[in-house]
Amino acid sequence: MPTNWQTFPVEFRGGLVTNMAPLQQGLNLMGSARELRNFEPSIEGGYRRVLGYTKYNDLVVPSYGATKVQGGANTGTTISLASVMTSPVVGDKFTISGDTTVYTISSIATAYSVTNKTLSCDITPALSSTPADKASVTFVNNTNLIDAVAYYASEVIAVRDGTYWSNDTAGSWTLISKPSYGVVLVNGASQTGTTLAVDGIIGTPNAGDTFTIAGVAQVYTVVSEATVNASGEATLTIAPALATSPADNASITWLQTSRESSNKVRYDRYNLSGTPTITFVDGANYPVKYDGTTFKVLNEAPSDLIGASFVTLFKSQLFFAKDNTLIFSAPFTDDNFTSAAGSGTLSLEENVTGLIVYREQLIVFTRRKIYRLTGNTIADFVLQPITLDIGCVSSGTVQEVGGDVMFMAPDGLRLLSATDRIGDFGLSTASKSIQDVMTNFTSSHTSFASCVIRGKSQYRVFGYSPSVSSSAARGILGTQFADQSSEGMAWSRLRGFNVYAVDSYYDDSEVEVVVFSNNNGYVYRMESGSSFDGANIRATFSTPHFSLSDPRLRKTVYKLTTYVDPRGSVSGTAAAKFDFAQPNTPEPAPISFNNGASSTASFYGDAAYGTDTYGGKLVNVFTNQLVGAGNSVSIQFVFDGTDPDFSLDAMLLEFATNDRQ
Repeated sequence: MPTNWQTFPVEFRGGLVTNMAPLQQGLNLMGSARELRNFEPSIEGGYRRVLGYTKYNDLVVPSYGATKVQGGANTGTTISLASVMTSPVVGDKFTISGDTTVYTISSIATAYSVTNKTLSCDITPALSSTPADKASVTFVNNTNLIDAVAYYASEVIAVRDGTYWSNDTAGSWTLISKPSYGVVLVNGASQTGTTLAVDGIIGTPNAGDTFTIAGVAQVYTVVSEATVNASGEATLTIAPALATSPADNASITWLQTSRESSNKVRYDRYNLSGTPTITFVDGANYPVKYDGTTFKVLNEAPSDLIGASFVTLFKSQLFFAKDNTLIFSAPFTDDNFTSAAGSGTLSLEENVTGLIVYREQLIVFTRRKIYRLTGNTIADFVLQPITLDIGCVSSGTVQEVGGDVMFMAPDGLRLLSATDRIGDFGLSTASKSIQDVMTNFTSSHTSFASCVIRGKSQYRVFGYSPSVSSSAARGILGTQFADQSSEGMAWSRLRGFNVYAVDSYYDDSEVEVVVFSNNNGYVYRMESGSSFDGANIRATFSTPHFSLSDPRLRKTVYKLTTYVDPRGSVSGTAAAKFDFAQPNTPEPAPISFNNGASSTASFYGDAAYGTDTYGGKLVNVFTNQLVGAGNSVSIQFVFDGTDPDFSLDAMLLEFATNDRQ
């Protein structure tokens, strides 16, 4: 061995840095990364490869709502459908209850009626038999977005085509957006036409609600909001006309409520009365609330609430934001909006882009300004500006992480943090070290979603584009190592997470659940498994370019030692990049390392009973020979597989210094 060998140890920390010159980064931030993809800067040290995701449930969230066959005389290649919440399109496929044939829509015979929730379509092949009136129709493919996923009461709620479904992973998706108007009965016999007198109503039937009548064919739709008297009686205007006269006291079965034209759905979870409740807003309709049993449209509230886009509980009052107006309920209620009880409104100069409760204050974001609301009731609420020259440009990015509030400003991700001065805030740019990455990321997407992974002090933001494949979908990950400090954030890139809506929440056993969705119909669980739903996780990490001593002295690198914290098999490659990877610079072939071949441990799925060893130790230090020389060197690690997660902790280069050239 040559006597002039030297060692160069590097501890991996600092995350992705792209705003420094290559030589400067190699001299001053040796443990940082010039490329870090699908690795997370870990609060336990080093860079840990991200966990994967799996399907929350093997069944797709149903499309178009609780669709039914309309009438009992459908034959041939045309079928009439009712209780359809959004129009299907040519090419959509469906099945009919009692019939295993998969039918495809070849054309729309009668256009979809938003008012009546009906359409007729031509299909292939021809109906194998005449389906029963009101038979359930299940669409098995489409690309409509899932507009929201929310973890609530040990179940996931998914919103698709304005219809709300619940699932606990054990069974099929259950429709929860059913009206709950009490025991509603037909009020009087011999009724005909497009009106129906009923009684027993609790609440107000909503335009677009669909229902069936015992003993009467077809599905019916309420075409205008009903007026209900104090005795619970009302005359519903319906479509189509009654097929036959219903019997007096015939029962009404409500199918679903209409949430048409909904946008991205937002929500807040709370408990005001001893029952956990979640309230949703969709930017187009009245808000709705769900308590695990009852799904209620707040259509008895003022019309100001129609089209609310944000909701949060603050000081035991439910706050809604619509355009530039804040509307809040009376104290300790979520459906009382009378001014005498303490409800009210507040106006801002610009439209609201985000709401979050932070340290006994309600933080209100607009695109150019940030406000804080303090006080306890309408009697002492005070709205004050935090800043009048910076705001949040994407509502899907506001999250509290590690005691601070992260949001996307025009110049990147910023942290809103409290200071030692009472009532004062810091607004530092947290993504300064990856400014060019953030600029490209924000300019490439128009829709963003974010979540926090609390157990890792981690913030994740995802960009969504319908034309981008799942494997190419992008995101940004940040780990907070120090509260109230932008310098305390370490960043990396994400690739392969196709996220339109996402939620993270602790379940009843204090396990953090992270779920997300896009436009393929499935809900996925993040932080689950070691693959992207069966596909490889490709993770890359490139160190800075190290000069190793004098940047103008040529060095020969002989050996690389990599220190890994494995949780199973680890296999990958490492490649040396010399002289800042300039054109025509010779590069040695990548070296491979795999602890499966050299470890005394056995791996599930690969081990042979009676042959392999139980309880062996995993190899966590890899030593490889390198052959190459240059003035500087960078090591590029690449992993592309389904190995369990692992972290890269440190590395050691052994080299010799040559003459100056």
